[in-house]
This record gives sequence, C-alpha cells and structure tokens, in this order.
Amino acid sequence: EKRTATPKTQSIATNTGLREPVFSKVDQLKPETSGHTLIAKVLSSNTVLQKGQSVSQHLRKTRISECLVGDDTGTIIFTARNDQVDLVKPGTTIILRNAKIDMFKGSMRLADDKWGSAEVTEPVNFSVKEDNNLSLIEYELVTVPDQ
Repeated sequence: EKRTATPKTQSIATNTGLREPVFSKVDQLKPETSGHTLIAKVLSSNTVLQKGQSVSQHLRKTRISECLVGDDTGTIIFTARNDQVDLVKPGTTIILRNAKIDMFKGSMRLADDKWGSAEVTEPVNFSVKEDNNLSLIEYELVTVPDQ
C-alpha cells in the first residue's frame, strides 16, 4: 500500500485572523469603552492646544483639536492629535479605527488608542443627527459597595 501526502487546501491568507470590521454607531458609544470602528462626518474643528517647536529634533510640536464628528445617530467630540489635526477638517468624512472613549470632566470624548487610526474616506450619504451630542451628557462616577 502506497501513501502520499496531499497539500492542505486552506491558504495562509485565510488563516491570518483578519476579519471584517464591525462598524459602531455614535449612539452605541459608552464611557470607557474601546475598539470602536466608525464612519463619521466632521462638522467642526477647534484647536485647543498648540505647543511650539523645540530646539531638539526629537521634540516636535504638539497640536490638539476638538472636532465635532457624527453619523445618522448622533454626534461626539473627537480629540485629534498632531498629524490628525490636518486630516480631520470640517466637511470631510473619516473612518476611525480602534477608537476609544475617554472621559473628560464627566463627559465622553472619542480618541484613538495606541493602535488606532483616523483616515479620510469617500463622502457618505447620511444626514448627521446633530440634536444628539453624546459629549454634552454629563456622567457621574459612583462607587457601588460590594454585596
């Protein structure tokens, strides 16, 4: 009896663990959550911090903008940092990948985590629901006693 080995038909590319992103909607965002991928329109941008250049090359300038972004379920403030400030301009549509929710003075802010990214994409055909700004909701930290 003669035996031969047959090659596996499953390719390496299908076994990399990569999967289609699951897109979140703005109204699904909750405090201190992460891993969100969403498509949003940029409504406004406001520079809140701009530190100048240093003499040293490795210390570059820091820029932070608060950008109101939204989809057809609501809006939230996205904190854009450094190179993102030039990217996230009013009127553009962006894809945020691996975004997280930070809390700032009791309200939610959308931001990138260290694995996150923001990029400009094709315009989308939804109207932003501007009367549901999640960053205007104030949260209170409560301590729940152990039972």
